[in-house]
Amino acid sequence: MDKISREHDLFTRILREKGVKVTVQRILVLEALSSCPDGHLTAEEIYNLVKAAYPEIGLATIYRTIQLLWELRLIDRISLDDGFVRYEIREVMENKSKHHHHHLICKQCGKVASFQDDLLEELEEKIQKTMHFTVSDHEVKLYGFCEECRRKI
Repeated sequence: MDKISREHDLFTRILREKGVKVTVQRILVLEALSSCPDGHLTAEEIYNLVKAAYPEIGLATIYRTIQLLWELRLIDRISLDDGFVRYEIREVMENKSKHHHHHLICKQCGKVASFQDDLLEELEEKIQKTMHFTVSDHEVKLYGFCEECRRKI
């Protein structure tokens, strides 16, 4: 079974487990996000990817689908401080760790890189023990200069 078939089956199963109807639009949005794991896509970018496979889809349908998938906690909204709301598939969909990956943002060129290390687990445990507060999620954005821009400085 190829990757596309496995993903389609996974998305179908997860949507059913969440108790929602499996639609072509929902599957295509999830596939678009999955195909660009470091893309951090805007709704318009998702629309353009989905429209290539399903020309009759409208932008309003994309927005409604994104909202539903976000409410179901299948995708994440992120802000990279560029004026756009961006979306990425949740890592739980990809059988990864509990928390998201984090983002490195170049202040010179705007390039965004992701990294997986979750160095906050100890801090979260300490917060749980001392503050009796359970952290369910977090987002880390680190700003600096990518290797290419550092060479130019």
